[in-house]
Amino acid sequence: MTAAIAVRQLHKHFGQVHALRGVDLEIQPGEFFGLLGPNGAGKSTLINIIAGLTRPDAGSAAVLGHDVQRDAVAARRAIGVVPQELVFDPFFEVRDFLRIQAGYYGVARSNRAWIDELLRALGLADKAGTNMRNLSGGMKRRVLIAQALVHKPRVLVLDEPTAGVDVELRQTLWAFAQRLHDEGMTIVLTTHYLEEAEAMCDRIAIMSHGTVVALDDKRSLLGRHPWYQVHVRLASEPDQLPSEVVACLVSREHGWLVLRLQRGGDDLSRVLSALHTAGLSVLEISTREQTLEQVFLELTAGHHLPAGA
Repeated sequence: MTAAIAVRQLHKHFGQVHALRGVDLEIQPGEFFGLLGPNGAGKSTLINIIAGLTRPDAGSAAVLGHDVQRDAVAARRAIGVVPQELVFDPFFEVRDFLRIQAGYYGVARSNRAWIDELLRALGLADKAGTNMRNLSGGMKRRVLIAQALVHKPRVLVLDEPTAGVDVELRQTLWAFAQRLHDEGMTIVLTTHYLEEAEAMCDRIAIMSHGTVVALDDKRSLLGRHPWYQVHVRLASEPDQLPSEVVACLVSREHGWLVLRLQRGGDDLSRVLSALHTAGLSVLEISTREQTLEQVFLELTAGHHLPAGA
């Protein structure tokens, strides 16, 4: 099966900054894929290369088998990108803006019904005749999503699509994205809202310092780390906790002890035994698996922006 996106040994420098350091990545057709990483990790550079906006120093990238440099026209027709920045033409009304964008791909005349559907699905139908410069930031974001989809690409990249948007737009976007995914579209999501990636994505790659430091399906990624949390509620607030409890204590929250324990060990038995020996009664106990946010923080610990980034 031809990969939706295939990246091989990509390198990119910006002056002294080595933004991508031999990135290898393959995304299969129909996946809802998360591309995560702190600022400066190389996500936007990678997306710009895949979209044909930036040339790599070495390596290759292809969209549905079309090399983004040697077969640029076919690669660009296969992909739609929703950028972080609100980039728009202030001289056109919304519907005309989308028709012009469709014209770049040679589908303007045959695409009117699809433009109308995009306007309805993204809550833009009543704004179709409004000049772009008169739209709110949230409405401009919706138009950019429609712009990325106007030529019916088979691959969609959402680069921080919900940054700074209201709850209504977020819900509209995710409902529409889920519909597109259910219909077979490959979707790549970058976001700093890790709960979104955890809820939506099938597989996740985490980048740091220009490399992919983790790549796995969501369940395996969450389960491969050796820690889990235990929340313990005591009958009374002690002045002092046993050393066995202090050693794994994360926080004390409203009468609860939050503990970080090693999976597969006897840490929990030792903690409960120590509490019993100290005369502290346990009223309630619950376990919680690691969240994607906790995994992300562990994998990117120590990440910082390189000089000049």
